[in-house]
Parts: sequence; C-alpha cells; structure tokens
Amino acid sequence: MTPENNTEEFYKKLKEQLSDTSLWPGPYLYKFIVPSDFAKIKQIEDIFDHTGAVINRKESRTGKYTSVSVNVNMKNPDAVIAKYIEVGNIEGVISL
Repeated sequence: MTPENNTEEFYKKLKEQLSDTSLWPGPYLYKFIVPSDFAKIKQIEDIFDHTGAVINRKESRTGKYTSVSVNVNMKNPDAVIAKYIEVGNIEGVISL
C-alpha cells in the first residue's frame, strides 16, 4: 500500500468515526504541533480565518515547538477532513 492509500484509508476511517460519534453541525477541536515559526503558525490561523474559530497557542518549554489548538464549529465530517488536508500541506506540521 502506498502512503497516499494509507492517507485515504485514514481519512475514510476518520469520517466514519466522526459520523458515528458526533452530531453535525457541531464543535470540533483540532490540535497541531508546529515548529515555532511565526509564518507556519500564521498559515494555520489563516486557514481557519472567517470561521469563528477560537485559536490558542502554547510554546513548548524549550521554545522549539508551538501547540496550536483550534476550536471551531464544523458543518460535517467532510469539512473537518478538508481542513486537516489543508493544514497537512504546511511543511513540518503534526496533526494530533
């Protein structure tokens, strides 16, 4: 299986889990770990701009990484996954 297929399988499973465990539209909490680079953090914030998201940042003890939490109301599991894919295009970002 190629990495792309693993990604497709992951998102398919995530969609099923979100459909089974949550009511939509509804709140969703994203968590990302980002190298402490203002430009990368800004890119994440821009992705959630105009969505009513509440974004919190917390720098690691050493200052090398920043945790970015995004609490936002999403329409459905497809919208949740679309944001994960969009953020996934930013180099060095880890989605939790």
